[in-house]
Amino acid sequence: MDAINNISDTALWVAVYRADESDRPDAVFVDPFARQLAGERGQEIANAIEYGKKITWSFIARTYLIDQYIQQHVAEGFEMIINLAAGLDTRPYRMPLPATLTWIEVDFPAMIGYKEKMLADEMPVCELKRISLDLSKRDTRIDLFRELNDLNKKTLIVAEGLIGYLSEEQAAELFIDLSAQPNFKRLVFDLFSPAVLAIAQKEMGAFLKDNTGLKFAPKEGEAFLERYGWKSLESKSMLKTAAALNRLPDDMLAYAALPEPEGPKGDIPWSGVCLFENVQ
Repeated sequence: MDAINNISDTALWVAVYRADESDRPDAVFVDPFARQLAGERGQEIANAIEYGKKITWSFIARTYLIDQYIQQHVAEGFEMIINLAAGLDTRPYRMPLPATLTWIEVDFPAMIGYKEKMLADEMPVCELKRISLDLSKRDTRIDLFRELNDLNKKTLIVAEGLIGYLSEEQAAELFIDLSAQPNFKRLVFDLFSPAVLAIAQKEMGAFLKDNTGLKFAPKEGEAFLERYGWKSLESKSMLKTAAALNRLPDDMLAYAALPEPEGPKGDIPWSGVCLFENVQ
């Protein structure tokens, strides 16, 4: 099989795990579009990467936790969700969201085009707008953020599966650009420790072409964002969540039972979904 050629390939890959979860009788979420969106290419990648099969639980936990945060913020009166690097996420179709909610998806033009074609006959449950944009173009994204900031007073930013692929410099710039918008009140994304980064790079390296691998796992953990206008509200472990959902392999249950240390995880394998508040 060809290597994962670009970040968009990872969206096809992860969609397979959402489809597998959706097929379970005890599914913790149901994404009826995931199998179709993943396609043959996504299944080929999933079949080839043995490491992915070992950590399926992490993708399920991540999706579940972000679903929970979205529901929480909708209940708290947030008016807009901005999904950065939205990939093949179908939450505006599959979640019970209010029709008055504005959902913005931002991603590469090719991904937006593919998704619109595949979901052309489906109807979102809320107001949905897709924006084709390369988020690495800083001037262009700043213009977009300013425009979106003016649309609503309470916005949640979702960056699922994005931040880990950035360098520390790129991540810092993105956090600065987001916090500069006062109506971008909250930010949720997945984060992992340097220990997890090392494992992923070792296990996944043979399948990745240049510039498609994971990079961002700050030694200071959530405190990294404090320099850039964000305050950590809470972080939820994917491992412990997967155990609670009965998705963790038996040989990992003992690890999930261990207490988590406070502060940066460093050499401890840890991954989680983190919620931050804009304090600018």
